[in-house]
This record gives sequence, C-alpha cells and structure tokens, in this order.
Amino acid sequence: MDKTELRKLQAFLRQTFGNETIKVVMNPRNTDAADVHLGESKIGGIEVDDEDGDRSFAFDMKIPVGREVLQDYLRKAFENEKLKIVPRGKKTDSVELNCGEDFLGVISADDPKCKSYTLQMAILDFDIEDF
Repeated sequence: MDKTELRKLQAFLRQTFGNETIKVVMNPRNTDAADVHLGESKIGGIEVDDEDGDRSFAFDMKIPVGREVLQDYLRKAFENEKLKIVPRGKKTDSVELNCGEDFLGVISADDPKCKSYTLQMAILDFDIEDF
C-alpha cells in the first residue's frame, strides 16, 4: 500500500462511519497491510486483496462484546447513531452492519457462545477512487 491509498482508505472509513478520528497507518511489518485506529486505540486492520486481478481491501475489526450490546457498542465507539445491526435471515451466527440504509459489512461471531465478534468489510478500488 502506498501513501495515496492509505489517505483514500482513511477518508473512505471516516465518511462511511461518520467519524473524523479514524486514522489509517502503514503496518510496520507488512507493506500490504495497514492498521486502523479510532482516536488513540487500534481497532482493526486492512489488508490488500489482489487475488482476482482487481485491487480491493479487507477491513477487519474485532468487537469484544456479546450480541445483546453489539449495536450500542458500535454506536458509542464511532459516535454514530445511524449504525444499526440487521439480522441475516436464517443465519444466527452473524448479522449485517448498516449505516442508515447503506450496507457496510458482516459481523460474525468468533465463538459458539457469541461473546465476541469480527466485523468484515470489503472495500473495492472504485469505492476509494473519489477520495
């Protein structure tokens, strides 16, 4: 990842989550990865995905809470009341994360008791080209 991509990814995440304190910085151990911070805390990472010939990015964020407080946790963390959890039909081990009506990603349980989750969000190259 280069500095331009880092800047574009940061702008995209700031707009998507409605929070200007999000920072995207190069991962010091992997040039195809970046760390994502919310304020002073590292909240996740982004990795490059070039497998299918198109450049895209995968944002992963660990969420250390149970299902009953998941939405409240994300709204408080990002200071955004538009974030909402939406069921995924028959799936009980995952939910969708939306901002208003816009789909952001899938949140999957990390363990059978659903005490922690991971947000997975795909960012395509054309998603960041206007930033």
